[in-house]
Order: sequence, then C-alpha cells, then structure tokens
Amino acid sequence: MKIELFDTTLRDGTQGEHVTLTVDDKIRIARRLDDFGIDVIEGGWPGSNPKDKEFFERARDIEWKHAQICAFGSTRRAGLAPEDDPNLRALLEAETPTVAIFGKSWTLHARVALGVSLEENLELIASSVAYLKAHGRRVIYDAEHFFDGYQDDPAYALETLRAAAEAGADVLVLCDTNGGTLPSDIYRIVGEVRRQFDVPLGIHTHNDTGCAVANTIMAVAAGARHVQGTINGIGERCGNADLCVVIPNLQLKMGFTCVPEEKLAQLTDLSRFVNEVANLTPIDRAPYVGRSAFAHKGGVHVSAVMKDPRAYEHIPPEKVGNRRRVLVSDLSGKSNIQYKAAELGIELKEGEQARQAVQRIKELEHLGYEFQGAEASFELLLRTIQGEDTRFFTLDRLRVRTEIDEDGGVCNSEATLAIRVQDARELVVAEGNGPVDALSNALRKALRCFYPDLDQVHLSDYKVRVLNSDDGTAAAVRVLVEHRDGERRWHTVGVSTNILEASWQALADGIRYYLLKKRQGELAASAALASAQRT
Repeated sequence: MKIELFDTTLRDGTQGEHVTLTVDDKIRIARRLDDFGIDVIEGGWPGSNPKDKEFFERARDIEWKHAQICAFGSTRRAGLAPEDDPNLRALLEAETPTVAIFGKSWTLHARVALGVSLEENLELIASSVAYLKAHGRRVIYDAEHFFDGYQDDPAYALETLRAAAEAGADVLVLCDTNGGTLPSDIYRIVGEVRRQFDVPLGIHTHNDTGCAVANTIMAVAAGARHVQGTINGIGERCGNADLCVVIPNLQLKMGFTCVPEEKLAQLTDLSRFVNEVANLTPIDRAPYVGRSAFAHKGGVHVSAVMKDPRAYEHIPPEKVGNRRRVLVSDLSGKSNIQYKAAELGIELKEGEQARQAVQRIKELEHLGYEFQGAEASFELLLRTIQGEDTRFFTLDRLRVRTEIDEDGGVCNSEATLAIRVQDARELVVAEGNGPVDALSNALRKALRCFYPDLDQVHLSDYKVRVLNSDDGTAAAVRVLVEHRDGERRWHTVGVSTNILEASWQALADGIRYYLLKKRQGELAASAALASAQRT
C-alpha cells in the first residue's frame, strides 16, 4: 500500500535553530527530494517573506519529475472574506497545484490565540478550504494541535475536521504540534478518527518527547496514509519526524511503499546532501543513514558480522545507501565508489585502480573531506586516479591582503596569484569583495587568455564549516564552493587548518571541473564530426 510522502524540510525544517537556507539552497534540495521520490514538497509560506515568494516564482519554471510543489499558509483571518484575505491570495498567486493550510483544533487556541468563538473558528476553516477548492487547488488541511485539542474536547476537535472535510479538503492531517503526545495515545486517537471519516488521514508530529518517529509509525498503523516530516528531522524546537527513519521503517519493516526500491538506496546520500547544503553537522549515530549506523568495533561483533552480517545488522546497509564499517580494519567501500563512478561515466578498473580510489577517498574523508555535496571534486578525484590529466594549471604562490578601517569595515581585499599554465607563468593581481572573491577573480584573470570562456563562470556560493571546534583557531575547516556558468552549477570542496588554503582548493577544483567538462565536450564534438565525415 502506498504512503504519500509530504516533505516540509523547506518550511518547517527552516524553523529549526541554526537552519538557514537561501532560495538557491531550497531549489537544490527540492530537486533532490523530487528525484528521490517525495510526493509533495512544501516550499514555504509565500505570504510571509520575500524569500519564499521567490522560491515559488522560480519553482514554476522547473519541470518536476514526480513531486507536487506545495504552498503553505493559514486559514483566513477573522473579519475578512476569503477573497479579501492576503494569505489566501498569496497561496493562489504561488500557482502550486497543492496547498496546505492550517486551522485551530483546540478550543484553547480558537478562544485565546485567535480570539474568536468556537462557531466562528469552524467557519474560518470551512470557508478557507472551500475558497481554495473553488480555485482548483488540491487542499491538504493541517489540523494544528489536534491531539491536545482532542484530549481536551474530542467533540469539538472532530467538528473542526468535519468542517474541513465537508468543504472539500483532500487530506486531513492530524498534527501533534507541541510534540507532547505519546505513541499509545496517537494510535488510539487516529483509530477513533479513522472510523468517523472517509477522507484520507495524514500525520504531522514533532519530537519534543523523542517520539516523533514512533508517533508517525503508530499513526500509519492506525490508518494514516499521508506522512509529513523533514529530512534528518530538522525543525522547530526538538525537530520534526525524521523521514530518513520513517521511510525505511515503513517500507522495510511494515511493507508499505514509500519510494521505489532503487531510490531508497539513495537515502543516505540525500541525508548527507541536505546537511551539507544547510551547513549542519551530520549526526553520526543517526539511524539508517548515520556514519555509525552500521559500524562495528572489534571482538565478537566483528567476527560474527564477517561470517553473517545479520548477526549484528537489522538490515543490509546497502538498502538505504549506507555501508558497513569495521573500525579496526575498514574492509568495505569499493562497491559504493564504483557505483558512483559509473553514474559519472567513469569506469574504474578492477584491482589496483579501484583499490587506490577506495584508499584515497578514505584518507580524504579522515581529513574532513565530504563529497556528498561536492560532486565536482569527487569526479575530479576519480578521473585523476583513472589516469586522466585534470590539472590544467598549478599554483606557484598566492598572497591575499585585506585592509580594515577603524570602524571595522573592509576597505579593500587584494589577491596576488602566480600560476603555471601551458608552459607559461602568469602573475596577476585582482581585487574583490572579500579575500575569497579577490582570490577567485585573480584565478580567472590569470587563466582568461588561455581559456576565454571562463568569463561566463562565476563564484555563486561559499560556505565554511569548522570541523573540530575544540581546537579553537587551529581547527580544520571545510569550504564548500558553488560555481555557475549560466547553464549549470557545480560544487567543490577544500579542507585545511588554513581557511585560505581550503578556499583555494575548492576554487581551483571548481575551475578545473569547468575546464574538464569543456574539454570533454570538445572531444565529443570532434568525434561526432569525424564519424559524420566517415559516413
């Protein structure tokens, strides 16, 4: 039986502490969610801020493979007709096929938070849903604080659902907004609601008691078929239900269909990608997708696992795209790397070449490199191991100088760069908006006469993460850089205890990747021309 997956990483997830996403970040994540097989992607609240409004404007021009993009908002304000309500207007202007609106299920919220009568609250719900349905939208109704409201006044909580259902809501989502309900109560209440409504039920849980995943599973067991959550469980306060745990539990343990089997094997990559884009430190002990989820250390465990992994693993890690790790002697990894290499059109030869790739990647990961969000650096590494020349240029020396005035404002950043390219030595100076921008400008300036097309390449994003904060100013940092050329974007990574060195690594890899792709395109065009001439 199919479960409809509703991802709210881009909306509810961004309400979590330390979570900030640009519009570009949100588009990148949405594309990955779509490719993974998420059914509905909640992009944000278009009536609340310019960033979310821009997201929906850009999303309209993207051809989504599978997912429906969904705008989020509230029921109309008291005292306003639906057609006069700015929030409902913004939902329609987002032009998404699906909208999600929340209304009050708890008498406390209706009377205190909204300051309306219980009867008026029912009218707010019904008229808002009916208005959106009349404009051709699929309406997902989020019954906010439903479980608290049900336990306080079950008859009224059910009346709010009935108001939404009779107005045409396509899904009724029961929300544990405060995250305080326990699994046994979730199961009981969802079952009671299921017996009274033919409309599909959904579940939206928060993790304030550490039960968000368990509550979601119990809701599905009681009849819910629409599941809301976020990747890695990010979200307000203690977070939301973690889809990286919910999805494999439902699909591998309970027999439900959430995503195609081959997509489930991308779950670990998806988890790490979202962490990287959001600049969040991954949780090693995270179930299914964490680095330690299938790690074994010494003694009886390792001996048993080597004989039969089922002895200490509840599923084969490959089912979710993770891998087994033996901490005293890591024996796995080659198959994952070969799979990714094949995706990039790289055929790693069995034997020494494959072993070299595995060893080199493990060495770099140990130093702090993370390739999940830096696909271009990963491809450069594999092609170098394969024997392809990806250098294009080499660094001779660089110097970056930044002047700061008395008030702390940056007056000037200047980079001096010497590189060797095509048997020549280029020495250039360039200014920029900060030291990294100056360095990027200097690199492209030095290469411009050799590769004129570099004029269309621009540095578009730059992120820094401290890897070992206990070391203070001596800590290693990971730099993630995004370049664009007008048609595509690519990401590279650098790691060092010196932030400029890490930045140089990422910047240089970004340019090398562009030049590599340009060379491949030229070779392919030449081969096609030669083939056409022969025929």
